[in-house]
Amino acid sequence: MLKQGNIVVIEETQEYALICGTEANLIQVYALSSNKPETFSDRYNFEINHLNLKIPLYLDIREKLSLSPDNVSFFTEINKVEYEKIMRLDILSKVENYYELVYSDRNKNFDKDSSSIVYGGRVFDEREMRNLVDSSLDFWLTAGRYHKQFEKDYAEYLGVRYALLTNSGSSANLLAFSALTSPKLKERRVMPGDEVITVAAGFPTTVAPIIQNGAVPVFIDVELGTYNIMADRIEEAITPKTKAIMVAHTMGNPFELDKVLAIANKYNLWLIEDNCDALGSTFNGQLTGTHGHIGTSSFYPPHHMTMGEGGAVYTNNALLKSIVESFRDWGRDCWCPSGCDNTCNKRFGWELGSLPYGYDHKYTYSHIGYNLRVTDMQAAVGVEQLKKVPAFAQARRDNFNRLYQGLKDLDQYFILPRATVNSDPSWFGFILTVRDDVKFTKNEIVSFLEANRIQTRMLFAGNLIRQPAYQDVNYRIHGDLTNTDKILHDTFLVGVYPGLTNEMIDYVIEKIRGFVLSK
Repeated sequence: MLKQGNIVVIEETQEYALICGTEANLIQVYALSSNKPETFSDRYNFEINHLNLKIPLYLDIREKLSLSPDNVSFFTEINKVEYEKIMRLDILSKVENYYELVYSDRNKNFDKDSSSIVYGGRVFDEREMRNLVDSSLDFWLTAGRYHKQFEKDYAEYLGVRYALLTNSGSSANLLAFSALTSPKLKERRVMPGDEVITVAAGFPTTVAPIIQNGAVPVFIDVELGTYNIMADRIEEAITPKTKAIMVAHTMGNPFELDKVLAIANKYNLWLIEDNCDALGSTFNGQLTGTHGHIGTSSFYPPHHMTMGEGGAVYTNNALLKSIVESFRDWGRDCWCPSGCDNTCNKRFGWELGSLPYGYDHKYTYSHIGYNLRVTDMQAAVGVEQLKKVPAFAQARRDNFNRLYQGLKDLDQYFILPRATVNSDPSWFGFILTVRDDVKFTKNEIVSFLEANRIQTRMLFAGNLIRQPAYQDVNYRIHGDLTNTDKILHDTFLVGVYPGLTNEMIDYVIEKIRGFVLSK
C-alpha cells in the first residue's frame, strides 16, 4: 500500500515523485527532478539521496501534484528522518503563506480618520513565524537549541563574554541584583541594609530588586531633557554602606557612563546598567549595557526587539555569570543544561555545605534561587529579531529625528528631549515635558492626543516614592527630587518604534502642533 515517504514512478512520464499525502481518492506528490535548481534554497528545496537512486533528486515543496494511485508504481522509500525534514519545510512554507495573507499589509494603509497610532509594538515578518513554528515542532518546550543559539548570538552582538536568557526584563533585573548578594562575592557581597544608588524617575523593576533583597535604595534626582541621573550628585551620596549603583538608560538615552564608571571604580562599587529601553544605543561608540559589571535587556513587545516575553543578563565576569545562572536555575550549583548530566565529570564527587560526600550535584543548591528560564519558542523568535536590531535602532533614530524637526520650534511650550553628550541613543520614545506657566496641562494634551487615537505613555512610574507600593519602603533621598516631581506632573511620551510610518509621524506632529498653537 502506497504511503507518505514513498518514491513512486509516474507511469505516463516515467518521472519520479514523492508521496506527501492524500486528498479524497487522489495522492499528493512532490515532483522530483534530476536537475538541481539554479537557486537552491534551504527554505524550499530539498535534495534526496538514496541507495536505489543513481543520482540525487530534487524537490521544491511549493510544487505539488495530485495523481490517481492507479497511475503510479512504487519505487522505493526514503527514511523517516529525511521525510520529517521535508514535511517540516512544507509546514513552514504554509506559515509564510499565512503571514503574507494576515500580516504583510499591516500599517500600510494609514487613515487619519480611523487608524490608531500606538506608542510601541512588535515588528516582525515571516522569518520569526517560521522559527516559532519550527521550534514548536521540536516540542522541546523548555530551553533548547534556539535558546543556546540566541545566547551565543546575543553575546556576539553585544561584544561580551556571556549572555543569559531569562523570561522577562524584570526577571533580568532581579537576577542581576540578586547575583550581587551571593556569598561567593565575599566582602563585596550586598547585604540587607546596604545602600544602592538609583533614581525614582523610571520603571519600578529597576528599583524593586534592591528592595526585595533587603537593600536600601538611595534616590538621586534626574536631569530634565536627558531624564538621566544627575551624575555630579552621586559621589556626595556615597556612604560606608554604599555597595552598588543600579540605573537605567532612560528612554534609550545613555546616562553619563564615563562619570558614573569613574565613581564606581573609585569606591569599588558594582554598576548594573538597566539597558531594557536602550538596546542599540552607544556611549563613546560602545554599546550600552556593556560598560558596567552587568547589563540587562527586556524583550517585551514595545522594546527594541521582542520574544513576546523575555529578557537577558550579560557580563564579562565569569563568576557573575555563574551566579546569575544559578539564581535563574533554581539556585542550583550545577551548571549542566537541561537533559545533560555530569558536565563537570564529578557529578557524584562533590562535598558542599553539610551534604554527604557524593550527593548528586544536579540537586545541590548554592543560592536561594528561582526558575526564571525561557522557553525555546521565545528564543526562536528572538534569533530572527536580533538580526533586525540594527535596522530597528536606525528606524527609531529616524522617527525621533522626524518628530524633533517637526516640533523643535515649540520649545517655549515643552522641554524637548536631548541626547547625552558622546552618545547615540536608540530611542525608546519621544519624551516631552510641559513647561511651567503655559496655557495647557499635561493631562489636557494627553487627553487630546488619546482622543485622536495617538497612544501616549508617562515616564513610567513618574516618581516611585509617590506610588502606593512604596509608601512603607525603607529608602533614602539624597538632596531633592524636584525634577522627578516635575516629571510626575508634566511629562509624557509618544512612540518612535519601527512600525510607525512617516505618514503616522507627520500626523502626530500635526496634532501636537495644532493643539499647542490653538492655546
